[in-house]
Amino acid sequence: MSTADVVFPQQIKAPLFADIPSVYLLQADVVIAWDTFVITCSEATFFHRAGWQQVIEKAFGHKTWFLYAEINGEIDGVLPLVEINSYLFGHSLSSLPFCVYGGIAASSEAARLVLDQTAQRLAARLKVDYLEYRNLKPFHTDWPAKDLYVTFRKEIDPDVEKNMLAIPRKQRAMVRKGAKNGLQSCIDEDIEQFFHAYSVSVHRLGTPVFSKNYFRLLKAIFAEDCELMIITHENKVVSAVMSFYFRDEVLPYYGGGTDEARDLAANDFMYWELMRRACEHGYKIFDFGRSKRGTGSFSFKKNWGFEPQSLYYECQLHQTKALPNHNPLNPKYHLFIKAWQKLPLSLANLIGPYIVRNLG
Repeated sequence: MSTADVVFPQQIKAPLFADIPSVYLLQADVVIAWDTFVITCSEATFFHRAGWQQVIEKAFGHKTWFLYAEINGEIDGVLPLVEINSYLFGHSLSSLPFCVYGGIAASSEAARLVLDQTAQRLAARLKVDYLEYRNLKPFHTDWPAKDLYVTFRKEIDPDVEKNMLAIPRKQRAMVRKGAKNGLQSCIDEDIEQFFHAYSVSVHRLGTPVFSKNYFRLLKAIFAEDCELMIITHENKVVSAVMSFYFRDEVLPYYGGGTDEARDLAANDFMYWELMRRACEHGYKIFDFGRSKRGTGSFSFKKNWGFEPQSLYYECQLHQTKALPNHNPLNPKYHLFIKAWQKLPLSLANLIGPYIVRNLG
C-alpha cells in the first residue's frame, strides 16, 4: 500500500520514473526487506527496526506510519513515525516516541528527501502540533530543537581487563565492591524479576512505570536481541536491566534496582557484567543511552569514563507555537513527582501505564 492511497489520494499510485523513489507504508510482507535494509544502513539504529510498529501499536494503541522509500524496487530509506493524540500532552508525529534515536535512515539523498517531504505533508494533513525527528546528527538545523538530551557511546576493547582498567578509579572501586558483596548475574527469560527491580526504581524517582505487557512484547518481538540480566544477592533480586543488541552494539535500555541496590553497588556491578559479557561475545560498542543534562544519570555515566554526545531532537511546529516540554525537569511537574513517590507501589504500577503511554 503506498502513501498515495493512504495519505495523499490525489497522487497517482505508480511512480512516474523508475529511478525516482516512491514512498510506501510498511506492510507485513515487507518486514523482512525493511529489517534487511536497516541492518545494512549505516544511519539506522535498533529503533528503526520494523518490530517497533507491533510493539507500539499493541502496547499503547497508537497509530503508526512506518514509511519506506523505494528506488528500482529496492528499499533505500526508512522513516518510522508514530502519531500520539493526547488531551493532556498534545498531538504529535514523532520518530520515534519511547525510543532515544529515530529520524530518517537512508542510503541516498533522494530517498532522504522524499521521506522528509512525505512526513511533513503527513504532519500537515493530520494537523498535529508538531513533527519530531530524534537524530544522532543534525538534519533540520532551521527547525526548533530540544537541547536537553545527550547519549553516551564508547568502544569496547577486545580485552576484558583493559575495559576494567579504562573505568575511572572511583567507579572501578564500586564495581569491585559489588563483586566483593557476593553479587551474582544471570540471564532471565521472564520479565517478572526484571519488572520488580525496574518498577521500584522508577517509583523512587517519581516516574510512571510502563506496563508489564510492554516489556513482554519487547521480549517476544525482538527475541534474542532483547536480553534480561538479573543481579541477585543471597538469591534475592536487587537490580536488573533489559538490553538490546544491534549489529556490534549492546544497549542497556531499561534498568533499575531495589532499595538495597545502592549499598551493595548492584547497579555498578550490573553494568560491568553486561560490558564484560558483551566483550566476551565480540560486541564492539557499549551504548549507555540517553540522559538529561544535569541529572544523576548523566553524572553516573560520566563517572564510567563516557563522554556525552549531543542528541538532536528537531521539531517542525504545525498547530503549536512552542516546543513541547513534557519532562520531569519541568518545574510544573515537581508536585506531581512528589505525590507520585508517596503512592503505594502497587497503585503506581496500576495507573502508571495509562499516563506514560501518552508521553512518548
